[in-house]
Amino acid sequence: MKIQNYLSSLTLFACSVLALSSCQKEDGNQVVAKDEISAEVKSKIQDLGLSTQNAKRVEDGYLVEGDIILSDADLNSKPDYKMLRVGEEEQYRTNNLVSVGSGRTIGIAVSTSLPSTYVAAVDEAIRRYNAEGLLIRFQRVSSNYGILMTAAPSGSEYLASAGFPSGGNAYNRVQVNVGAIGSSPNTNYLATILAHEVGHCIGFRHTDYMDRSYSCGGQYTNEGASTVGAILIPGTPSGADPNSWMLACIGTGSNRYFNANDRTALRYLY
Repeated sequence: MKIQNYLSSLTLFACSVLALSSCQKEDGNQVVAKDEISAEVKSKIQDLGLSTQNAKRVEDGYLVEGDIILSDADLNSKPDYKMLRVGEEEQYRTNNLVSVGSGRTIGIAVSTSLPSTYVAAVDEAIRRYNAEGLLIRFQRVSSNYGILMTAAPSGSEYLASAGFPSGGNAYNRVQVNVGAIGSSPNTNYLATILAHEVGHCIGFRHTDYMDRSYSCGGQYTNEGASTVGAILIPGTPSGADPNSWMLACIGTGSNRYFNANDRTALRYLY
């Protein structure tokens, strides 16, 4: 998923790497730049219903749509396609969710690589989720965490990044770009960014999956038909939703609590 900061043109919820000039040989006679990806990988990303535009190779796998990390296992997965449809303007989830049973609490830890001022925003993001009375809850911990908030690599061109659940567990890391956000940002603004990334960690796609230009500006972008990754959440609106916490882009300093449609989506899944 890709999110941009309107004022700084940084991707909001994305992970990217500066292009390197060195090359390596892959897939027979195909030669690609070190951080670029092969046509085969791009085809697998498209099969998952995700955009290959600006897709990059990163340490954990491949970065797509600005802030979604895909591993090789994700690319090679074979999910059940029968319930999937192309997104238009509703809230969406992936085919992977967190197993909660009768209830589950996920610990969130804050790495010492982040400023101590970020702790308050993590606590606010946790408070927002827990206030919804869901089967899934969050708690800040110092060890035995399910999700780690940690600093993104220096020079990253995004505000934060995360991935999707696997094996019934939340994606275990949110990388946060301190250089882009600052060491003492507004607590609600940072909490909005972190709550968005936690949304990915538990299986949510962007609300404006059908057209990321709706929140990001620029060219119309719809990923098209997908085999996985954009499942309609019943009860969410058929029209564009301008205030969802899972919109792809956010303006500097903005604060997005869960709106009524977000709550419908959260409660339907958890």
